[in-house]
Amino acid sequence: MEPLIELFAYVQAWLFEVCIQPVVFAMGFGAHLDLAFGATEWLMVGLLEIAVLISVIGPLQRWRPVEPMIDVATIRTDIFYTLLHRLGLFRLALFFTLDPFLDSAIGALRVGGLTTFHLDDIWPAVTGHALVSFVLYLLLFDFFSYWYHRAQHQFHWWWKLHALHHAQRQMTMWSDNRNHLLDDVLHDVFFVFLAVLIGVAPGQFVALVALMQLSENLQHANLRVWFGHFGERLWVSPRFHRMHHAIGIGHESQPPAANGAPAVLGGCNFGVLLPCWDMLFGTADFTLTYPATGVRDQVEQGRDYGRGFWSQQWRGVLRLVGRA
Repeated sequence: MEPLIELFAYVQAWLFEVCIQPVVFAMGFGAHLDLAFGATEWLMVGLLEIAVLISVIGPLQRWRPVEPMIDVATIRTDIFYTLLHRLGLFRLALFFTLDPFLDSAIGALRVGGLTTFHLDDIWPAVTGHALVSFVLYLLLFDFFSYWYHRAQHQFHWWWKLHALHHAQRQMTMWSDNRNHLLDDVLHDVFFVFLAVLIGVAPGQFVALVALMQLSENLQHANLRVWFGHFGERLWVSPRFHRMHHAIGIGHESQPPAANGAPAVLGGCNFGVLLPCWDMLFGTADFTLTYPATGVRDQVEQGRDYGRGFWSQQWRGVLRLVGRA
């Protein structure tokens, strides 16, 4: 791995010096060169992820699709979401809006006596190795991701935002980043704080995010694949996650009542990387089927979740305030 890491660092430095740094100076942000250099790393990771999507997962979708892709326009919107996030444009917006608040909040916590918990300090002889440390952080992040994801489906106000992600009837490898921007802000703030509190090194954090994102791209793919009886219990497969997106199954345990009461939220298969959390907490569904995806009220009541990016974002706000 060392030659690959060195090559990545060399290309990052070249891209920063030739392309990014001149733009930063031209815009008058020379005081933020360190942040711009970090953003270059995220940009390179995003480009590599898009390359994997096009060259590996895309051909897999064409090889064994679950269903024909009919609604091409909504897939194009999902591609826009993916580019918005993987090319760093969303993070750039956060830098100008939320980063000062996050820095102040973390600084206040430090002044208040909050210290960073380092997993590496538990058993230095073992956890001091980079690979072991990475696996431990991955397990911890995935554990919190399970409960975070489950909370998105448990609270009605949060579900009103997260439902946009589930409203895609033509799920593909591009559907992972199809989220309301407010939902994305909550997600990024939570996991940035988590990374700071447990002491994840910046390089490890980038690697963790990249691994999770590529795995989630595969999970959302229009791909008729499962990992076998044992494999399904080791890593989240496209079949396992598709059940999570199943209409009225993956994110609702009971339909809306006749008296107008809202649906009882619940669902199954909340795991982001590992199915073990669903198995441990009783939310796993290993039924070998590839159901239709979407939201119950979208299919049964014709609720409009929007087709283009801006209409989807606006209708999410209306749902949140009870106007749609």
